[in-house]
Amino acid sequence: MTPLQALIAEVPQQGRVRWIGVRPERHAPMIELDAVEARLEAGLTGDRARPGIRNARQVTLIQWEHLAVISSLMGRADDHPVLPQDLRRNIVVSGINLFSLKGRRFRIGQAIFETTGWCQPCARLQTNLGPGTFQAVRGHGGITARVLQSGIIRLDDPVRVEPVPDSGYAPFNVG
Repeated sequence: MTPLQALIAEVPQQGRVRWIGVRPERHAPMIELDAVEARLEAGLTGDRARPGIRNARQVTLIQWEHLAVISSLMGRADDHPVLPQDLRRNIVVSGINLFSLKGRRFRIGQAIFETTGWCQPCARLQTNLGPGTFQAVRGHGGITARVLQSGIIRLDDPVRVEPVPDSGYAPFNVG
């Protein structure tokens, strides 16, 4: 293992769930929750994500720390910052760099996920939040994930990297 590979492999941080939301149907407002069930191959209970093992976008996550960056890049004043529900991601976490979860399995509460890709901004965000949103969110949009083990997720639950299984696991290459 090279020194760079060793640095990438080590993730000493542990995150925390700061916000949870689902959207029951397309274009519907997000519903903020204190807890939610993550279901194997189906995403979060009450969310409109398409179920199925092939759906790489069952759950979306974004970093709490990036909300301030996005607000700043959009020129939003402190009294009118971008809120988690504005960005339409399911889970907002703090304390761990979501990019460190690239190609890994991770646990949130009782559920286990695997990262499937980056969560890019969409035109709908720009329509909802105004000009400049797309560019402000680029690189700060979070990740997409698939549920590998069902379980309950609650506010303030820890987010931590899971050990890599000995066999049969090939991490998804997300760039």
